[in-house]
Amino acid sequence: MDFTQPISAGDRSLKMYATRLAKLGIVSLHDLLYHIPSRYEDYSLHSTIAQVQEGELVTLQGQITDLKNTYTRSHKTLQKVTITDGTGSITLHWFNQPYIVSNLTEGETLSVSGRIEIFAQKKSLIAPEYEVVHNTPPLHTGRIIPIYPETRGVSSKWLRRRIAHLLSELDDQLEFMPDEIKQQHDLLDLSLSLRQIHFPNSLELAEKARRRLSFDEVFLLQLSAQERKKQWRVQKKGKVLQITKDQLDQFVTSLPFVLTGSQTQAVLDLVEDLELDHPMNRLLQGDVGSGKTVIAAIGCYIAYLNGFQSALMAPTEILAQQHFSTLGTLLKPFGIQVGLLTSSTKLARSTSYDVVVGTHALVAQNINFTRLAFIAIDEQQRFGVKQRGILREKGSNPHLLTMTATPIPRTVALTLYGELDVSYLTEMPKGRKKIKTWLVPNEKREGAYHWIREQIRLHNSQAFIICPFIEESENMQSVKAARTEFELLQTKIFPDLRLGLLHGKLKAKEKEEVLKTFHDRKLDILVATPVVEVGIDIPTATIMLIEGSERFGLAQLHQLRGRVGRNDMQSYCLLFTEATSDSSLMRLKAMETISQGAALAEYDLKLRGPGEMYGVRQSGTRTLKIASFSDLKLLEEAKRTAIDVFKQLENYPELEKKVKEATRDAVVPD
Repeated sequence: MDFTQPISAGDRSLKMYATRLAKLGIVSLHDLLYHIPSRYEDYSLHSTIAQVQEGELVTLQGQITDLKNTYTRSHKTLQKVTITDGTGSITLHWFNQPYIVSNLTEGETLSVSGRIEIFAQKKSLIAPEYEVVHNTPPLHTGRIIPIYPETRGVSSKWLRRRIAHLLSELDDQLEFMPDEIKQQHDLLDLSLSLRQIHFPNSLELAEKARRRLSFDEVFLLQLSAQERKKQWRVQKKGKVLQITKDQLDQFVTSLPFVLTGSQTQAVLDLVEDLELDHPMNRLLQGDVGSGKTVIAAIGCYIAYLNGFQSALMAPTEILAQQHFSTLGTLLKPFGIQVGLLTSSTKLARSTSYDVVVGTHALVAQNINFTRLAFIAIDEQQRFGVKQRGILREKGSNPHLLTMTATPIPRTVALTLYGELDVSYLTEMPKGRKKIKTWLVPNEKREGAYHWIREQIRLHNSQAFIICPFIEESENMQSVKAARTEFELLQTKIFPDLRLGLLHGKLKAKEKEEVLKTFHDRKLDILVATPVVEVGIDIPTATIMLIEGSERFGLAQLHQLRGRVGRNDMQSYCLLFTEATSDSSLMRLKAMETISQGAALAEYDLKLRGPGEMYGVRQSGTRTLKIASFSDLKLLEEAKRTAIDVFKQLENYPELEKKVKEATRDAVVPD
């Protein structure tokens, strides 16, 4: 059977459900086959009716002796079906499902599974799984049954029937993994794994099946990454950009600070990549304030020395303005002309600047470069693959440096971005003090406000106060809204201080004016939504207060915290919360002791699972469907094996075919 066929190419039932299945990410028969259960119900305990006890999870089998629809006092329909097995009888109850009575007939043998409860003072099963007994093995009762991710109109029961039919069409031709790799890693055969993940004989076998499919997913992802990296290097010839040691030393010594050890290593990585005849494809990861921009500046400097242009793209006008200012300060002493392009600024259609900093406006059709050889993209996960690709096409295979401050665990980065070379900035610039972070319970709110006022007056410093939403939401009354909070703070809490308001609904010019006023120290406190998460550098701001901190992920809290501590003054982050649950408080307390973004992300990974919390989901981004980022051993095992196998991929034709299929439609390898 050809599992690559779309769902719409299936039988009438599948065609009718195609739109619903698409909501679950199921668009092909292969997707349906790999729609993995989220959990299982163990209905393998069979019992007679006479032996059942309250609370037991059991399967019963009996003949239908009575069935009817009745009405409750609240006018809901109640379905009652009574079965007997010779040792006794029991009544099954469903609510508002009249079709059940219509579909069953007295005298039929029914298999039912569920938990024994007391209903109307008698033992009963409430809304059990059921099926009429035929000559075929049971699907929904009497065994370990899969519970799938569902959507409106697509139940686990429907999915079981359809997936069981697909499994009946399986053959061993699906297998692509070489026998030696299966033996080396103790992996089940693929067809057995697919059968056992859906309808396991035991929970142990279900776990072994999941391990095989997880290994496959990461293994193929890494093989595809290696193939894309190979194609990038073989097919694309880039400009060789060279720099002498003296030229590099001249730039580094001109900096108003000393590079950290990890910055120095990142510069060496950059120089080495730029001197090759294929375009660089490197990811630079580092905390807010760790100095990523200076690495991009050195890339721009090297391109300039070789007679070429550079572009730096940022996701917001605020961040683009910040980069424009920083690059101007670093590069203009060397005669390098830096231009700014956003939706509110204009440049010539064919720009002659040596370096252009901008937002997504850089990818506009009427913006052309004549000598583009180096591109840096900040907060790269905020741009889609298509946008990055359009910018690259404005040059002739330019070198690409993508940067992110989003804390992503190293294992996640190496899995998702396997085709990229990765550099890490693990240190903060010298002289920066660790930001002291405190979790502030509601009863200490007034004391915290008093302390903030004293700090601002004593040290002539400034503060941010962050609120999750702009306006009150009727169903989230406990959430502080920036506008409401601003009025309260201005009139009741800090009437003697100067406050400003910044949020996403302000026009670009208005935002710029507010930030300039804050930067020029004409405001003491800036009340804002998380719009300040990236791109604002206020050296005299030393206090970050975050309202409703339990509503933010640790990665976002860490980035917000990075808005202060930008100089040698002691800075503070206060986490206000009304949360009382132990799990929420434990998660927030981690902010007090963990100061590195990557370590926080690893902690969040262990605590909450991978989820969507890293902000890496985007158009064109690959993510894991079966494997878990928290299974570090399997991730490393599969990656290491893939790198070894890729060196001799031609010896494994089935694997080679799989890899070609996976990389055929890649837009760009970034």
